[in-house]
Amino acid sequence: MEDIKIKNFFKNIFNNERFAGWVFILPALLGTLIFIVIPVICSFGLSFAKWDLLNPIQFVGFDNYKEIFSEALFFKIFWNTVVFAVSTSVLGVIIPLVLACILNSKIRGSEFYKTAYFLPFITPMIVIGVVWEWIFDPNIGLLNHVLHLHINWLYDTHFAMPALIIVSVWKLIGYNMVIFLSSLSGISQSMFEAAKIDGATPFQTFRNVTIPLLSPSIFFVVIITAISSFQVFDLIYLMTQGGPLDSTNVLVYAIYKNAFEYFNVGKASAIAYVLFFIILVLTLVQWSLRKKLVYNED
Repeated sequence: MEDIKIKNFFKNIFNNERFAGWVFILPALLGTLIFIVIPVICSFGLSFAKWDLLNPIQFVGFDNYKEIFSEALFFKIFWNTVVFAVSTSVLGVIIPLVLACILNSKIRGSEFYKTAYFLPFITPMIVIGVVWEWIFDPNIGLLNHVLHLHINWLYDTHFAMPALIIVSVWKLIGYNMVIFLSSLSGISQSMFEAAKIDGATPFQTFRNVTIPLLSPSIFFVVIITAISSFQVFDLIYLMTQGGPLDSTNVLVYAIYKNAFEYFNVGKASAIAYVLFFIILVLTLVQWSLRKKLVYNED
């Protein structure tokens, strides 16, 4: 009798849809808990401590935050991050938008161009770094050869950051362009025909019809591009290592150096939470402006 009750108990559990749902999402929940939630909580605690990965953790309060805000280097790194993020976000939206509008007009070979522009996005960053280091080489580089210049792109404090911005935008173009193409395909052609009948020029049509109807996609692309730009690391690590003279050092690379080169985990965690706060504020500001910037937003 007891065996039958136990059997019916487990049978009812496994036949329960809610239980089945929890079973299916359990791996994702465990992964999120172990690899995201717990590390985030631990890193927040470590931002108030001193730890070199070997000795016991020592609580120091706000000393890590006081230290980073008292360093001139931190503000230089912060400014580098802002310059990189703003430049990449602006160029990484305007160029793909223009290309998407051109390719959406069904020009000859548009499918080839779509594929060609998207390839950099799926190319591993290590390959991109090697190729662009050769392109920027001051002696045998393709860029100097074509432009008839002799610029030490990656080792000059004035040109290293623009060089990295060029590479970053080049990699982002394809992905952002595909998003814009997808949105353009959803716009009714009657809107463009009506504008043409009313005598609108191509530029007026682009400004008064295309841009407003694409504003939700533009808003989305701006947010994800800005966030990813603030978190840039692999490009810096592969091409300049923050040099020359910290002219390309950014916040995430500073986190890496403090944690795994200087073994100052507490300071690295504090910088990480400063970056988190910056991204949070940026996202909230952008989200609060969506009603003014996005067409037909309630």
